[in-house]
Amino acid sequence: MPEGHSVHRLARQFQDVFAGERLQVSSPQGRFAEGAALLDGHVLEEAMAHGKQLFLQFGNGLSLHVHLGLYGAWSFGGDSSFTGASSIGAPRRIGERETGPAGDEPVYTGPPPPVGAVRVRLVSGHGWADLRGATTCAAITADDVRSVLDRLGPDPLRNLPGDREEFVRRLRRRKTAVGLLMMDQSVLAGVGNIYRAEVLFRQAVDPWTPGTAIDAETAGRLWDDTVSTMSDGVRDGRIVTTPPRLWTGGHGSAPDADAHFVYKRQGLPCRACGTLVGMTEIGARKLYWCPACQV
Repeated sequence: MPEGHSVHRLARQFQDVFAGERLQVSSPQGRFAEGAALLDGHVLEEAMAHGKQLFLQFGNGLSLHVHLGLYGAWSFGGDSSFTGASSIGAPRRIGERETGPAGDEPVYTGPPPPVGAVRVRLVSGHGWADLRGATTCAAITADDVRSVLDRLGPDPLRNLPGDREEFVRRLRRRKTAVGLLMMDQSVLAGVGNIYRAEVLFRQAVDPWTPGTAIDAETAGRLWDDTVSTMSDGVRDGRIVTTPPRLWTGGHGSAPDADAHFVYKRQGLPCRACGTLVGMTEIGARKLYWCPACQV
């Protein structure tokens, strides 16, 4: 499932290439036909992400609400002014790296015929965007948007005033293992399996520690490191949590094999202490950790 940095990159891309444009909205697949009709012909005013939720706010007071889930992805295309990636979404569909660029059509004559089950298509004078495979795709009101946001914890990539303190409060009031709380969207919005494993390792926190046993200073460090690593993900379009000194060659971009400390490295030596990285399941998700560093 895409983590929050990908959804924020989507919001930025929609804001850059579609905001202020009157859009044609359709559902080639047909499953979103009624919702598309409500949005068709209206101006996209703002794209906003919170955690893993994307909201495209239109001038008629409605928003397109999208949660990509395990298989959802957006594809883009257009003329040379249409900048950004050509695909952002679920790693199971496109891999952990984005593909692009989107504006690679020298003579733009409109969107191509839809390929596959396109749930919704957005078209402007300069480009297009297709959504496939999303868990949630709905036209909702401003009250509905507020209802969704009320169910979510603070988003490290928005990092609004008071968010750090609210995360610390929510984390420390629960007896649940911190390894589960870091992926609980009502505690911390946007974190998935990779950031969960990597931040807990970087801060040397035992994933099975109850939230109530985490002191405020440690909880604050978890928030700060999540803000930092996810912000890097927004900048780079991929998740890299290791420093350049650990990369093959020591400079440039991190090879995939060097990008993480523990994620998907079970059975390999810990980059810090040499102990073999462990892997188990917690909350029906795979958890990666160092049994020596995270005690």
